Amino acid sequence: MTPREIILKAFEMGRPERVPVTVFGGGMWSIKDYGTSFEELSLNSDKMADMCVTESGRIRSDVVYVGSGYNNFHAVAVGRALGAGIKFREIGAPDLTGHFINSEDDIAKLDTSDIHKDPVVKTVMDATRKVNEKIGKEFLITMTCWGPFTLAARMVGEETFMKAIFKKPSFVEKMADFCADLLIRLYDPLVSEGTLDCLSIADPTASGDLINKKQMERFAVPPLKKVTDWARSKDAHTILHICGDTSDRLELFPMTGASTIFFDQKVDIKKAKEVLSGRMCFGGNIAPVHVLLNKTADEVEQACIEVIEIAGKDGGFVLVPGCDIPPTIPYENLKRFHDVAFEWRL
Repeated sequence: MTPREIILKAFEMGRPERVPVTVFGGGMWSIKDYGTSFEELSLNSDKMADMCVTESGRIRSDVVYVGSGYNNFHAVAVGRALGAGIKFREIGAPDLTGHFINSEDDIAKLDTSDIHKDPVVKTVMDATRKVNEKIGKEFLITMTCWGPFTLAARMVGEETFMKAIFKKPSFVEKMADFCADLLIRLYDPLVSEGTLDCLSIADPTASGDLINKKQMERFAVPPLKKVTDWARSKDAHTILHICGDTSDRLELFPMTGASTIFFDQKVDIKKAKEVLSGRMCFGGNIAPVHVLLNKTADEVEQACIEVIEIAGKDGGFVLVPGCDIPPTIPYENLKRFHDVAFEWRL
C-alpha cells in the first residue's frame, strides 16, 4: 500500500498494513530544513512545490501539507482594504499585523470573490497543483487553513472575539459562518478540478483551553460542519486539529463531520479511544516540544510505542504529534517517530 492508501484506509476506520503516521503541518520545520524562508517562498510556487516534494522525502509522512504556515493570508486576501497586512518573521509563520473587523457592518464589506487574487494565496494554490502532480499518487496531498472559528477570531482579535461570545453571540455566529463560506470558496477550485481530495483545518481558538463544551458546540461546530459537509459532497476528506485539552467534549468531534481529529498532547488518548473507536478516525498525540524536541530518539520511540499500544492497534488511528512541530526538532527524533509506525504491522 502507498502512504496515501494507508492513511485513507484509517480515515475510513479501516486497519491498514501498518500504523499510519504524519506530522501536522510541518511548514516551519520543512522551510528551515530546506534552507529558505516563508517570505522567499511566498511568491515562488515552483520553489514552494520543490520544498514540499523534497521535504516529503526527508520527513516521510503519509500526508504532505502545502501552505503550512500561510494560513493568515486567507484573512489578508479579503481584508486588505480594511487594513489587514502581514509581517514576516525571521523564524516562524507570518503574522497578521492587526485586526480589522469590529462589527457586523464590517462583515458586509468583505468580498470572498477576491480571495484567489491574493498573490500569496495564488502561490500556495499553484504549488499545491504542482506537488499533487509530482507526488499525489504516492502521498495524500492537502492544503492547510485555519478553521472558521479561528479565522474569524484572527480577523476580529482573539480577546475581543472571546468577549463577544458573551456580549454579542449573534456577531460571533455570523462571523464564523462567513469564514466557513470563505474557506469553501478558497478550496473550491482545487477540489472541483480534482487536485485535492483532503482539506487540512486547524482550529486552535476552539481549544478546550479557551472555550467550554457548550460554547464549542454552539459557535465552532456548526461552521466546521458546513465546510466538511461541502467537502464530503465533493468526495473530499477533512483533517481537523484543535489545540488544548478537549477530553471533556470528545463526543462532539463526530458532529464536526471531519474524517479524522488529531488530538493535542493534553488529551487523554485512552479516553479518546473509548469514546471514538468505531465512530471516527483519530490521531495522537506525541508532545512536539516535551518529547520530540527535548527527548532523545530512544525516548521518542518509547513515547510512540506507548500511544500505539493504548490507541493504535485496532485501526482508525494515526500516529501524529500533538500539534505542529517546532523548526528545531532534531532530524533523528523525527525519523524515529516515523520509523516506529513504519515498522509496526497491524
